[in-house]
Amino acid sequence: MLKKSEDVILLFGRSIIGLYFLLPGAVAKMFNYDFTYSYMSDHDVPFTHIALVLTIIIQFICSIGIIIGWYSKISAFLLALLTIIINYYMHDFWNMDPSIQFDHELQNFVKNLGIIAGLLILSASSPGKYSVRN
Repeated sequence: MLKKSEDVILLFGRSIIGLYFLLPGAVAKMFNYDFTYSYMSDHDVPFTHIALVLTIIIQFICSIGIIIGWYSKISAFLLALLTIIINYYMHDFWNMDPSIQFDHELQNFVKNLGIIAGLLILSASSPGKYSVRN
């Protein structure tokens, strides 16, 4: 049984990581669809339209699931898988010459590894007392 402080921390943590995928993730992609599509095309993402639509749907549904604690384990795992794919295609620093862009993509790649780690931890833990499932 979790202590009340642990439940509150889980709620804040779920909310922060969920908002990360909801606002700059799904919502930004919806309102900047053409830009995001072009950016993904520039990175040779296969089936770009389908990939972008699926990314928006997954980020939207799973981020809400994590925030409210509704199937948060599955949601976190799906977002971890999606972030691995995004890291491979969108932050491919290994294909770049050393430059500011190289450094930026390397930083984003490593940052995403931390996010993936948090999502995997969340996928293996209870959402806590403050969740729809409880």
